[in-house]
Amino acid sequence: MMIRRTIGKEELSGLPKAVFPGKIHVADTPEEAEKAAEYLKSRPIVGIDTETRPNFSKGRMHKVALLQASTEDRCFLFRLNLTGLTLPVIRLLESPHIVKVGLSLHDDFMMLHRRAPFEPRACVELQEYVRPFGIRDMSLQKIYANLFGGRISKSQQLSNWEAETLTQPQQLYAATDAWACLNIYRKLEELKQTGDFEIESQDIENEQKTMNSHETPCTESI
Repeated sequence: MMIRRTIGKEELSGLPKAVFPGKIHVADTPEEAEKAAEYLKSRPIVGIDTETRPNFSKGRMHKVALLQASTEDRCFLFRLNLTGLTLPVIRLLESPHIVKVGLSLHDDFMMLHRRAPFEPRACVELQEYVRPFGIRDMSLQKIYANLFGGRISKSQQLSNWEAETLTQPQQLYAATDAWACLNIYRKLEELKQTGDFEIESQDIENEQKTMNSHETPCTESI
């Protein structure tokens, strides 16, 4: 497999759309959040992401409205604006036994800390994890396109994540982002194990020398 260092916007726009293919569960009560967290405790790795209501007024900042946690075939949408950051979800984020994979985790956790204190553990920051593979793009869209040849739509990014009911496009958008993080990590782990890849251009010595795991406790990386 040839890994590109970067992908242009024009090329990205012409790729087929990638969407989460599994089942989406919306947890909008503390009881549903607890059930979802209990299920996720049985999974060794999950992809995570957050969504916050966009701010169109100067000086105003909203709290995180949604936390997404995805396996290969199920994604759970925790509606934090309705439930708060509950103890079962905090335990999930703090568990050293469940690897949490995401992009821009520092920002996500900083925003989540506005809802409740917690110590994230066993996390993988994709912006760091992709570096030894020669990937210079830091956006989820471009990293995913590089590895899978698909385009993740951002059409719902600025929608109202505190709406009374999340629309189907909102749910699919949110689930796809978290699922994509998981897929990227699994693909890079596979390539690292098999060595079945090449980095575009000849200047690859430094990348290959640092081909060690970047899985570290989140408290060390933020």
